[in-house]
Amino acid sequence: MTTPAPSTVTATDPADDRRAVTGKRRIAFAVHVADADELPGLHALLRSLALSNPGLCEDVVVLHPGLPDAAFDAARRLHPRLIPRTAGGPHDVFRLDGYDTVLALTPAMVVLGRLDALLRLRTGVAAVPRPGPDGAPDPHGGIPDDGLLVVQRQDLDPVPPAAQDVPEGLLVPLDSRYDFRALRLHDDLPVPEGVVVLNFAGVPTGGTGPAHAARQRFELDDDAFRAACLARPGALHPDLLLHLALPLPDRPRPPIDLVRQLAEIHRGRGHHDQAVALLGEAVAGRPDLPRCHETLGVCLMALSRYEEAETHLLLATASPDFAPRAFGQLARLAWLLGRTEDARGYALAGLESDPTDANCRAWYARTSQRGSTAGDAASPGTPPGEQVAHVALFADGEENAGDKVLPEAVRSCFTADTGPDRWHQQHAHLLVDEAGLERLNARRAVIVGGGGLFLPDTAPNGNSGWQWNIPDDVLARITAPLAVFAVGYNVFDGQRYRRERFADSLRALVERSAFFGLRNHGSVARVRELLPASLREKVRYQPCPTTVARHLDPRLAEPAAREDTVLINCAYDRAGLRFGHDYGHFLAEMAAAIRALSASAQVRYAAHMPADERFVDDLRREHGLTLPVEPLYLLSNDAIRDLYRRTRLVIGMRGHAGMIPFGCGTPVISLVSHPKLAYFLADIDRPDWGVSVHERALGARLAERARAVLADHPAAVADVHDRQRMLWSVTRDNLALLRGLTGLPDPFGDPDASLAVPAPRPAADRDHTARPRNHA
Repeated sequence: MTTPAPSTVTATDPADDRRAVTGKRRIAFAVHVADADELPGLHALLRSLALSNPGLCEDVVVLHPGLPDAAFDAARRLHPRLIPRTAGGPHDVFRLDGYDTVLALTPAMVVLGRLDALLRLRTGVAAVPRPGPDGAPDPHGGIPDDGLLVVQRQDLDPVPPAAQDVPEGLLVPLDSRYDFRALRLHDDLPVPEGVVVLNFAGVPTGGTGPAHAARQRFELDDDAFRAACLARPGALHPDLLLHLALPLPDRPRPPIDLVRQLAEIHRGRGHHDQAVALLGEAVAGRPDLPRCHETLGVCLMALSRYEEAETHLLLATASPDFAPRAFGQLARLAWLLGRTEDARGYALAGLESDPTDANCRAWYARTSQRGSTAGDAASPGTPPGEQVAHVALFADGEENAGDKVLPEAVRSCFTADTGPDRWHQQHAHLLVDEAGLERLNARRAVIVGGGGLFLPDTAPNGNSGWQWNIPDDVLARITAPLAVFAVGYNVFDGQRYRRERFADSLRALVERSAFFGLRNHGSVARVRELLPASLREKVRYQPCPTTVARHLDPRLAEPAAREDTVLINCAYDRAGLRFGHDYGHFLAEMAAAIRALSASAQVRYAAHMPADERFVDDLRREHGLTLPVEPLYLLSNDAIRDLYRRTRLVIGMRGHAGMIPFGCGTPVISLVSHPKLAYFLADIDRPDWGVSVHERALGARLAERARAVLADHPAAVADVHDRQRMLWSVTRDNLALLRGLTGLPDPFGDPDASLAVPAPRPAADRDHTARPRNHA
C-alpha cells in the first residue's frame, strides 16, 4: 500500500495565513546547532519532543552556521515541520521573523514532560535563572546562555544581542523543572519527579546513572522511533501521525485502525481522494469493518461519488454500534440527491437502531416537513416564470440562528414578499441535476447568496469545491440570469484546503454570472487572487443584507427604550483554528471583562447554536461566573432581530452576532477569531470595534471599549446609523443594476425617505420567543 509523502501534501496545500487580520499568535521552537557534531543531540531532542508531547506539532526552526542542506535529512525524518535557517549564533532566536512566540531549546536537552504551560506564556522572556555555585537557580543570576527561553518577540525592542543582555524587567522566572541541570544529579541521584526539560549542558558524554538513562530512552533508530510514537497512548498530532506513518509499508498489511486514523486526517483536511485510496484498498473484501466503511462512504460522498458511497454506508449499518451514524449519513446522501422519501426512511431506520440519535431525529424532522425538497418549495398557484430562484443555506431546527435570518434578509432586498409565492427555494447543498437545472431555468432569475458559501469543508462536494453542489457543465447550461449576492470567502486563518477544484468552479461561476458581489472587501481581494486578470473586475462589493436590516424592514427603527443589557456571543466550530494555544487566556480575560461590565449593565449570553453554550459552561467551571442564556436558535427571525434591537451592546464572535445587531442599529464589538469579522470592521472604517481573541490585554480593552459605548450610548447608536447609511448606499446602487437583471420593481421607493414607524408585531411573532435560562 503506497500513499503520497506528507511533504508533497504540504507543498501543494499550504495553510491559509491571515495572522495580520486575526492577531493569532504564531509559535515556533528554535534550536541552535553550532556544528555537525551537535546534530545527534538535535535528533534526540526531536524524538523526546514527539514522545513527550505527541499532540504538539509547531515549526522547529534549526539555526545553524551554514551546514549543507543534506545534513538535516535525518532530522526531517523525525519531524514534519523542520525549517533550517542560517544564523550568526544562538542569539538569532530573538530575531525569528514570522513568529510571535519562540521557545528556544538546545541540542543538550531532552524533553520529559508537557510543554503546554510554556506555550501559554504571553509576556517577556521566560527562563530558569542562571545556576549559582551549588547548581541551583540563582534568582539574581540573570539568564543563562545555554538554557531554555520562551521569547515574546513583541517585548524585545530593541532586540538584545545575547541572552544575558535581556533587561531584568523582562525576565519571567520559571521553575527549575523546565530547565533542570543534569549537573545537579551527583552520586547517581534520580531525576526528580516532574522535570519537564533535562539539560545536559556541561555533562560529559558516555556517563551512567538515572539522568543518562533518561536520555538514552530517546537514542532510537528511525524504525524504533516510529514504532514508539505509533504505539504511544493518546492521540498524535495529525501532522506528526501522517509524517511518521506514511508511506505505509507494502508488507505486512498495516493495522486497520491506523489506516482509518490516517483516512480521518485526510478527510478532515479535505483530501478525500487520499482517504478513499487508503480505505478502498484496506476494506476490499472485508465487509466486517463497519467503521471503515462508514468513513469511506462519507469520503466518497464528499467526492460526489454517491452510488459508491451508498454501498459502503449500507455495509456499515450491519453493525449495531455504527448503524445510527451510518443511517444518518445515508439520510443526508439521499436528501442531497432529492430522494426525500428514501432520506426519511433511512432516518427512521436509524431511530429504530437508536431512538436517542439526534442526527437521525433531525433528518427525520427535516424530511417530514412540507417543502423539504426543491420541488416542494414552489407555491402551486404561482407560475415559475414569476418567481426568483434563491440558492442558499436554509437552516432549520436548532441550527445556526444567523443562517436562519440571512436568507430572508437577502430576499428582502428584492421583494417585500419573501415567501414561496415570489421565491423558489434551492438549498445550496442539494445536487443540481437535470431536473434541478430545469427548475432553475424556469425562473426569472437565480440569486446565489448570501452567507459564507466559499468554504471548502462544510458539506464538501466534488462538483464545485465549495458549498453549492453544482457541476461545471450544469452551471454552464443555466440560462436564467444569474447573480451572486453577498457571498463570503470564509476560509479560517490557518486552514488548509485544496484550491484547484474550487478555483476552476469559481472561474466558471464568475464567467457565467451577470452580477458577482461579495460581502466584504477582504473576500473580494481573496477571490480576485484566484481568478485570471480578465475576470477580476467582475467581482464587486455587496454588503451582507443583515447589516442594512433597518432599511429593509421599517419595524426595526430605533426602539423607544432599550433593555439595560449587554449580550455576548462566542463560537466553537474549528476551535483549534480560532484559539490556537490561547483558549485559557481568552476565557480568563473574558471573565475579567464580564466582571467589570456587570457594574454597568446585566451581561447575558446569546447562543446562535447549542454548541455556543460551551462558553457559559467553561466560564462557570473555570471562573465561577454564571450567565443567563438567550437561546437564539429557538427563536423566530423577528424575535432574533427584536432581541438584538432592544439590547444596548452586543459583543460577538460569530459574523452574524455582529452584523445582525449592527443592522438593527445596535452598537457592536467583535471578538476577532476569523478574518471575516475584521474584514467587516474595515469596510465600515471602524477597526477599533474589534478585539482579537489573542489580544494580551483582551479583558481590559474589551471592558474599556464597552464602558465607553454604554457611557455615551446615543452617540454610539448614531455612529452605527452613519456607518449603515454607507452600506445602504452601496446596496441601493447594486440593486438598481440587479433590477435590470431580474425585472423586479423597486420595493423601497425613494431612497432618501426616512424610516417608517414600526408596525405592531403580530401575536404569532411574539409567541415564538423562548425564555432565557441560567446554566446552573
